Amino acid sequence: MVLVFILMAFVIGLVIPLQSAINSSLRDTLHSGSVLAALVSFAVGTLALLVASVLTGQPFAALGGLPRVAWWEWLGGALGAFFVFGSTLLAPRIGVAAMIALIVAGQVISSLVFDRYGLLGLPVRSISGVRLAGAALILAGAVLVNFGDRWLGSQPS
Repeated sequence: MVLVFILMAFVIGLVIPLQSAINSSLRDTLHSGSVLAALVSFAVGTLALLVASVLTGQPFAALGGLPRVAWWEWLGGALGAFFVFGSTLLAPRIGVAAMIALIVAGQVISSLVFDRYGLLGLPVRSISGVRLAGAALILAGAVLVNFGDRWLGSQPS
């Protein structure tokens, strides 16, 4: 089962650049700003999740617990909107590869902090030298993807 989860995480990573490109195209097609394109994207995503909830038999009665949700638990949707808006804004400006490299680097750094301290109720996981080396390699990759051509004096084609 762990292999399925690993594959799923990889596939999610594969489709994030696709999502950014699609939302950027949506913005251009609508002749709108990134916020409106992100709103349309979220509306479609909301409908998709509604259908998935119905198909998987999710207990809609559980929504009665919404009044008990902590203030910070509401931030997940806002952070998701920020991601969709930001990727729609940034993809055509800095390029999808540069954007994704920076996003992944940021994710790894903050994830190590979440793992180390078990923030927001997540399990505590140690940060070994090997994990830090992996994070350093990802950071180095993000720097190279964003600035490597300039340092080498060549321009990307």
